[in-house]
Amino acid sequence: MEKIDYTSRHHQIALYGKALAHPARVAILEFLAARECCFFGNLHDVLPIAKATVSQHLSVLKESGLIQGEIKLPQVKYCINKENWETARTLFAGIFNDIKKIDSCR
Repeated sequence: MEKIDYTSRHHQIALYGKALAHPARVAILEFLAARECCFFGNLHDVLPIAKATVSQHLSVLKESGLIQGEIKLPQVKYCINKENWETARTLFAGIFNDIKKIDSCR
């Protein structure tokens, strides 16, 4: 069997997958995606989790590139990174569409 090397595409899918691997992060993404513009405020005010926990989840989402944010006290701004959001959508659609339908694995 031929060995497979990890490509930059594999790494990017894994990075986005990690960002989506917690319900709080999915909730944050849904909340931000539902906004026509950036959200100005504290996300911990709208989520049922502690401020420190929200910060940890925002950090993972920012590292993945799915969101962007700025802290200029007293204002805090968070937005979906539309370019990376579209890249993630394309990558995940590609991986799910590329999987061949197999009737059985015998």
